[in-house]
Amino acid sequence: MVLRVIAMDFRNGSFLFSHFMAVRYTNTGSVMNLFFRQTLIGTIGIAERSGAICSLYFQQQFGYPDATLCNTDLLQEAFRQLDAWLAGSTRTFCLPFEPAQTPFACRVREALLSIPFGAVSTYSGVAAAIGNPHAARAVGSACRRNPLPIFIPCHRVVPASGSTGLYRGGAALKSTLLELERRFPS
Repeated sequence: MVLRVIAMDFRNGSFLFSHFMAVRYTNTGSVMNLFFRQTLIGTIGIAERSGAICSLYFQQQFGYPDATLCNTDLLQEAFRQLDAWLAGSTRTFCLPFEPAQTPFACRVREALLSIPFGAVSTYSGVAAAIGNPHAARAVGSACRRNPLPIFIPCHRVVPASGSTGLYRGGAALKSTLLELERRFPS
């Protein structure tokens, strides 16, 4: 379902739109449903495949092959929970997740999920937590490739220097998410 699409630019694969958009495309034989919606932090896309949430996209990441329009109950529930998290009324998500990742990335993901709401860790701290203290750069790479930012809170990982560091949604968004968590202490 699309409420309003302003324009589609097929030259660079990007979409220009406002408010809501849903896209479905096929990938390696399975159907992926992707719904875009305006949130408190901008336009977000959430994808699900085979009954599990598999990706979250920020506005600057749009552009998908073989797109057709659709929506699902699971994606609506994911947005309901994301909105509640952004409003500070929940600290956790209760959704089926299925991010495709390597065994190392899975260990990093488990460490990220153990960082409490409102707290931060360093890349080297996460590396130590997974039993590989010299893997800080690899942890940063796994965070950069995290297909479920916010749901799997890679925004809670910062460089040892104390700066905000990089983030798939941009450094400003990472700062916003960290500040949001400070505003709503657990």
